[in-house]
Amino acid sequence: MKKKKFPKFKIQKAEPQQLTERLLLINLYFTQGLTLIIGIVWILLQKRNLLEVLALPDHLQFLWWGLGLAAIMLIMDLVLSYVIPQESMDDGGINELLFRGRPIWHIVCIAALVAVCEELLFRGAIQHAIGPYWTSILFAVIHIRYLRHWIPTGWVFVSSYGLGYIYLQSGTLWAPILCHFIIDLVSGLAIRFRRGS
Repeated sequence: MKKKKFPKFKIQKAEPQQLTERLLLINLYFTQGLTLIIGIVWILLQKRNLLEVLALPDHLQFLWWGLGLAAIMLIMDLVLSYVIPQESMDDGGINELLFRGRPIWHIVCIAALVAVCEELLFRGAIQHAIGPYWTSILFAVIHIRYLRHWIPTGWVFVSSYGLGYIYLQSGTLWAPILCHFIIDLVSGLAIRFRRGS
């Protein structure tokens, strides 16, 4: 019997300067698709109704939770950007490469995709299983590009915990989705329209 040879895949760490916009977008869409699939499967394994998890609330109170936390987090992010040295907040240039030359409609799409996929998995599935604290630790670890510096890692943890808190308080996943969307959208647009560094 003849042995089949399987192609060998070699996973290598890519430095930001090695990434192209196309490769970064492929990676973004792939990881968000994977995040969405894992979130859906996890919710179904919890024997919960996906349509109920994603049901639009019958009240508008979730808007205050989502917009309120987004405003607080954006103000804090602005303060941190003035107080903390820029190299301490560095993500390796990933956000710059992702948003700098991107059309506005594409930034809106990216912000919406990331908000829905990540919140469905982290708040909708994982937080339901292990609570907001451990979910926030996992969320910070998943954002690996920030792990080289403790300040952005801590900020991602606090942001995640805030998203978990408003999910619990509002009773709907749409509050953290809205908050996450606004933060990513404003951050992406700020990078897109920022004048030369």
